[in-house]
Amino acid sequence: MIVQRRAVTSVLAAGTLLLTAGCSSDAGGSGRDPAGTASARTGATASATGPAAESAPPAKGSVKVLRTVAEGLKTPWGLAPVPGGGLLVSSRDEGTITLVDERTGRKTELGEVPGVSPAGEGGLLGIALSPDFASDHMVYAYFTSASDNRIVRMLYDPAKPAGEQLGAPDTVFKGIPKGMIHNGGRIAFGPDRMLYAGTGETGDRGLSQDRKSLGGKILRLTPEGEPAPGNPFPDSPVYSYGHRNVQGLAWDAKQRLFASEFGQDTWDELNAIVPGGDYGWPDAEGRSSDPKYRNPVAQWHTDDASPSGAAYAQGSVWMAGLKGRRLWRVPLRGTEASATPQAFLTGTYGRLRTVVPAGGDKLWLVTSNTDGRGDPKPGDDRILELEVS
Repeated sequence: MIVQRRAVTSVLAAGTLLLTAGCSSDAGGSGRDPAGTASARTGATASATGPAAESAPPAKGSVKVLRTVAEGLKTPWGLAPVPGGGLLVSSRDEGTITLVDERTGRKTELGEVPGVSPAGEGGLLGIALSPDFASDHMVYAYFTSASDNRIVRMLYDPAKPAGEQLGAPDTVFKGIPKGMIHNGGRIAFGPDRMLYAGTGETGDRGLSQDRKSLGGKILRLTPEGEPAPGNPFPDSPVYSYGHRNVQGLAWDAKQRLFASEFGQDTWDELNAIVPGGDYGWPDAEGRSSDPKYRNPVAQWHTDDASPSGAAYAQGSVWMAGLKGRRLWRVPLRGTEASATPQAFLTGTYGRLRTVVPAGGDKLWLVTSNTDGRGDPKPGDDRILELEVS
């Protein structure tokens, strides 16, 4: 298929930013800490037409665990709600996709994705449904193969027997660098119906600043895997660069993209993504005084976050923490944090991998204690339903 490609020049707006530092407290909220465990920049000095003109949610929020939806999941990574009911869950190490009945918790294996080569942090990672899923029934998956990380799509046919409901994978994009670490893996269709993919630099720092490399980037593709029209660099799938390992993608109510990513030893980040933006790695980790790099909306010490999935609900970005074993709430005014981030569920459910909007004030939250770095308890891993504010 011939896909029209056109490049546009990205104009990055700069404004005066006020930096405020604070830290997360335990599950109940947040407080001040001179060490700056968690910190956010606020838009208090923005102009009347900027973020300050937008409303913000309350500075303090809440999280209530309504129920455990399902238990006994092995290395769950991606989650995709199915229109009409059901949750698709990918298993990183087993290379399978399972349908979970969100009412009963019943699990039905759709099938195993051929070509998955799990090792280290690689395997079957993010999944997403086609924007035309109601008519084409296509499931997209990002996985580590023997040679690279790639994105495929498969026909989902629920009329077939369990274990045989996935069609043969059609590779739509390949050549993303692979490694034992930092394989990225989050994929999502944006409000523009384009496919976004977060990638990692596999431990090779030089890939992130190399715009010809697919590592350490956010990619923007058509559903067929071509560079999306309007991308910032000619004939390139690269949407933003200078990332270490993008693990979460979320859009707010005004269709602005936010992404979470691993830092190294000091700062993990939540970033507001602009086309063509350079987010600094490896030259900058966390905030930088160099104006050519985009500063994060919020940053955390790595022990408190190691962020994975991200979701937008109730005026805030919600970010799952792996090493941090907590769920972070970042209230927003525009593309700025309007208050200090709050931590919830600290240590209660162990490592948290994926968080997905469930409509209104509800979220789906997936734990990650069977990934080789957690301490599995009876019932792990699980999907939880949350009510948030």
